[in-house]
Amino acid sequence: MTSAVGARSGKPRYLQIADDIEEQIKSGRLAPAEEVPSETALMERYGVSSGTVRKAIAQLRTCGLVETFQGKGSFVKSRPLVTRKSSDRFRRSHRRAGKAAYIAESEQAGVKPRVKVLSIGPVTAPLEIAERLGVGRDDKVLARRRLYFSDGTPTEEATSYLPWQVARDIPELFEENPGGGGIYARLEEHGHELSEYIETVRARLSTKQEASALGLSPGSVVIHLTRNAETTAGQVVEVCDTIMAADQFVLDYRIPAGD
Repeated sequence: MTSAVGARSGKPRYLQIADDIEEQIKSGRLAPAEEVPSETALMERYGVSSGTVRKAIAQLRTCGLVETFQGKGSFVKSRPLVTRKSSDRFRRSHRRAGKAAYIAESEQAGVKPRVKVLSIGPVTAPLEIAERLGVGRDDKVLARRRLYFSDGTPTEEATSYLPWQVARDIPELFEENPGGGGIYARLEEHGHELSEYIETVRARLSTKQEASALGLSPGSVVIHLTRNAETTAGQVVEVCDTIMAADQFVLDYRIPAGD
């Protein structure tokens, strides 16, 4: 049976279809974790081509309403978005309570966090990282690469880069678990008092490796966030390069209005 979608609208057909499915999701006719009708079923229902259906599903993914798994189909998302409040997640009180930023953030979102350490060791600093850290392009830095999970689903991959002259004196930074409060707590314990974090955020299409690591559909949008951690002495002691599944997060910033 063909749907009446498209009969009296100036919107592109794929957006009308996306709007119709969105209404079904928000009204509960398509429940969380329920499979969205197949491409063939949607083509028949709306009287459109496969390309139009795929664009509609892509629009729903962009809006964070569905997720697609290769070989399985598309499903209504069952996980709430994680709101990342940068003005809160790096509070010193969290570190003193033994909570790294990701743990504190996950608790507030009501999701179960897990961290998988992928590698720890010395590497040559990539150009942008070297510039941010203020070290030479060929200088050695410590790299800590991790994959983060929320309720068992991979949501972000991050690599922390620390100047070798700083990291070499903090043995916990070479351990998979650096201890309560994470690496920022260890840095401060060794005299590197943190004063501010500077984040650069951009959105782009995922690479093949990033999509695979985060379980995303090919060509999905990711958030690429790069953060400098700077001390009261003006030294950048860590640069964190993070790739985040764009449909899993809301980035929330508090910006002072004064000079």
